[in-house]
Amino acid sequence: MNNFDNNLKKYARLLIKSGINIQEGQTLVINAPIHGDYFVRILAQEAYKSGAKNVHVEYNDEKLSLIKYMNAPDEAFKEYPKWKADGYADMAREDHAFLSLSSSDPDLFKDVDPQRIANANKAYGEAMAVFRKHISNSVNSWCVAAMPSKEWSQKVFPDLSEEDAMNKLWDNIFKATRANEEDPVKAWDKHLDNLNRKLDFLNNNRIKTLHYKAKGTDLQVELPRDYIWMGGGEDNSKGVYFIANMPTEEVFTLPLKTGVNGYVTSTKPLSYGGNLIDDFTLTFKDGKVVDFTAKEGYETLKNLIETDEGSAYLGEVALVPHDSPVSNTDIIFFNTLFDENASCHFALGSAYPTNLKGGADMDQDELDANGVNTSITHVDFMVGSKELDIEATMEDGSKIMIFEKGDWAF
Repeated sequence: MNNFDNNLKKYARLLIKSGINIQEGQTLVINAPIHGDYFVRILAQEAYKSGAKNVHVEYNDEKLSLIKYMNAPDEAFKEYPKWKADGYADMAREDHAFLSLSSSDPDLFKDVDPQRIANANKAYGEAMAVFRKHISNSVNSWCVAAMPSKEWSQKVFPDLSEEDAMNKLWDNIFKATRANEEDPVKAWDKHLDNLNRKLDFLNNNRIKTLHYKAKGTDLQVELPRDYIWMGGGEDNSKGVYFIANMPTEEVFTLPLKTGVNGYVTSTKPLSYGGNLIDDFTLTFKDGKVVDFTAKEGYETLKNLIETDEGSAYLGEVALVPHDSPVSNTDIIFFNTLFDENASCHFALGSAYPTNLKGGADMDQDELDANGVNTSITHVDFMVGSKELDIEATMEDGSKIMIFEKGDWAF
């Protein structure tokens, strides 16, 4: 077996064993690009070897989506198939696990009317509300990972041939996920131990606000009193440990919805809805985006912010050191799964209720009363750099540096 095939099998085993942590007799649902069939077969084999009862695969075809965006009538993007949303809700209720493979062409929808994409995202978000609640509350195990496409690979490595670009992107995915190590599962155990030490510090020191300072950024972020920092992996509602993102270098919590003030500038491009948003600045007052600029993708950013009431507020605060396996590849991946794990980031849109003590059991009125943002969208954008400083003010008024020059200060 050559080195690539060996790493591919180790990567598949890592996603099944550590990412999803499939349980005996459980069904695994895989969402994958249509060109990913060869890797899906390896994943399915690993899942059955690990005790899965069934592996159900949903293939998606971005180019078919492009045909629809360019030719279908406007009303086609204001609805989502009820049978499909109901099916996902049923699978979530039946305790299936969900693995999604990201492989998008960052430029595919650059000529599509941004309003069509915004309408489609809104229809999807509203229809999938039950499923999204299961995922955001970690009722089910879920994991998002990635595999290359020809188009994505050549966006990252435009000077290489198609084959060389694919191989190089695969190599960097293996490095970023530690799948190239002799025993990736053990490597992740060590990595998770390190993240847990950061979590212990952040959760044992009661932080009131975080002050972000860097070029183009001066932002105060207030945290709710009963916040919980999370990271690495977590337990689902049945107590099964899973890792939702591979790679993941972040620890994250939620902001107080109305407690964000100042301005923040992006440090990496954001690929959203098949379009790139780049070099943008958001200005917040009492939590809400009140002004924004973008050198690229202004209309796409505008539609994102205006998706619903909650999409103009933050739902996630994530800390990621500049010195990490993803960042050290020195690559802009044009894919949020990777770029967010090379950089501190925020998310516009819905918060994870699990980041608040008792939040998973709260109804909507209780979440609102506790300053938890709710939206049909959740979109991460990157703000970290080697210049970023983050100072925490504690509930007793004392101050501690959390980040200095882009890396952990403790």
